[in-house]
Amino acid sequence: MLNDASDPEKPSSALFPDLNPDDQDGVTEMESLCLHCYEQGVTRLLLTKIPFFREVIISSFQCDVCGYSDRSIQSGGVIQEKGVQFTLSVVKTEDLNRQIVKSDYASFALPELEFEQIPSRKGDVSTVEGLLDSVVSGLQLMQAERMKVDPENATKIDAFIQKVKKLKELESPFTLVINDPTGNSFVENPRAPHTDDQLLTVHYVRSHQQDIDIGITTEDEVTDENEAATEDDETDLNLKSEVLRFPENCPNCNAPCSTNMKLVDIPYFKQVVIMATNCEACGHRDSEVKGGCGIEDRGQKITLRLTGVKDLSRDILKSDTCGVKIPELDLELVEGTLGGKFTTVEGLLTQIRDQIGGKNPFILGDSFNDEVRKKVIEFCCKLDKIISGEMLDVHLILDDPAGNSYMQNIFAPDADPEMSTERYIRNFEQNELLGLNDMKTENYASE
Repeated sequence: MLNDASDPEKPSSALFPDLNPDDQDGVTEMESLCLHCYEQGVTRLLLTKIPFFREVIISSFQCDVCGYSDRSIQSGGVIQEKGVQFTLSVVKTEDLNRQIVKSDYASFALPELEFEQIPSRKGDVSTVEGLLDSVVSGLQLMQAERMKVDPENATKIDAFIQKVKKLKELESPFTLVINDPTGNSFVENPRAPHTDDQLLTVHYVRSHQQDIDIGITTEDEVTDENEAATEDDETDLNLKSEVLRFPENCPNCNAPCSTNMKLVDIPYFKQVVIMATNCEACGHRDSEVKGGCGIEDRGQKITLRLTGVKDLSRDILKSDTCGVKIPELDLELVEGTLGGKFTTVEGLLTQIRDQIGGKNPFILGDSFNDEVRKKVIEFCCKLDKIISGEMLDVHLILDDPAGNSYMQNIFAPDADPEMSTERYIRNFEQNELLGLNDMKTENYASE
C-alpha cells in the first residue's frame, strides 16, 4: 500500500526507495490480461532506485494458465535537459562485451547494414553482443510461418540474419549508434576515466517533435505557451533584484521541492543565471549555471597552469556547453558533462573525482573489471593530490564553443601570467552541437 503523503501521522518515504531484496512492502500486484491466452494473469510493479544509477520501474508478469512470463525495466527518473547520441566503433572482441543501458525511447542502428530499430518502449540493460542477439531473435520470430506465407521475403530475412551474426565475428569493424532523446541511455567506456577514441558522445537539443514523442509537451500546450509568452512580454520583472522560485521534483528522491533562480552580473565577464535546488525530504542540493547573454560569435579556450594552492581557490563558471581537459592526466570531459557549474578550481576537480569514482554506474558493482577498477582508483588518487596541492604544474583547460565560460583572473585588471585565453572560430561539428547550422536568422518569415 502506498503511503498517503497528506496524512501527517504517517512517516514520509521516498517514492523510489533504495533497492533492498529483503523489503517486499513496495511491490504492487494487480490482475492484468495475458496477451497469449487472454486469461487473467498477475503483474507486479516495483518502484526502486538502483545504487549509482537512477530511479527505475521494474515490472514482472506471470500467467499461471499458460505459463507465459515477461519482465521489463523502465526509467522512472527525470528526462534529461538534452538528448544524447552514442556512436561506437566496434573493432575488437572486447568491444562486444561493453555494457549498454538503453532507455524506453532509445533507437538503435547499424549503419553498415542500413538497419535501424525504432524505440521499443521497453528499456534494456545489455551488451553490444546482447543487442545483436536481440536483433536476430526478433527477426527469427514467426519466421517458420513467414516462410510458408511469403517465402521470398522470408529468404531475404534469413540472409540479413546471417549478416548480423557475421558482425560478431568481427571480420571487419562496424558501427553501433544509439540515439536517445531523453538522455537516459549509456554506453560503457572501458578506458574510463580516460577518453575513449572509439566512442563519440554528442548531447543535442531535442526537436519539437521529439518533445511530443517522449510526452513532455503536446500541440495544445505549445499553443498555450505562445499565448502566455505574449502576455509575459507585457510584464516587466526586475530580475536583477528578485529571486524567482518555481516548483519541481527532486532529481534524487523525486519528492516535491523548489528551485531558486537569480540573474547575476560577474565582474569582467557577463550576466549569468544561477539556479539552486534544495530538497528538504532527502537533503539533496544542486546548483546549475546558464549563460544569460546567448551564444558568442566565437568559441573560447581558457588554459590555466596550476602553480600553487592559491590557484585552487579561483572562481570558475563552467557552462553546460564547456568541455574540460587536464593533459597531464590524459583526462577529457566532453561538452555537457557535469552540466553548468559556478564553483572553484578545487570544487570542479572534486566533482570530477566524485563523478568518475563514485557515481559512474559502470565502475561500481560486482561486474566491474578489477584492472579497470585499479586504474580508476589510481586516477582518483592523482586528482586528490592536485586538490590537496601535492601535485602541481598541471594545466586545466576549459574549452567552450559557446564562449560562455569564465575563470577568475586574480591579477585583474592586469594580465594573468599563468592563464591564457584564446578565441577561435567554431567548426561545423561545434555549430551542430549548439544548433546553429539549422538556425535561420534572415527571411525566415517567408517560409
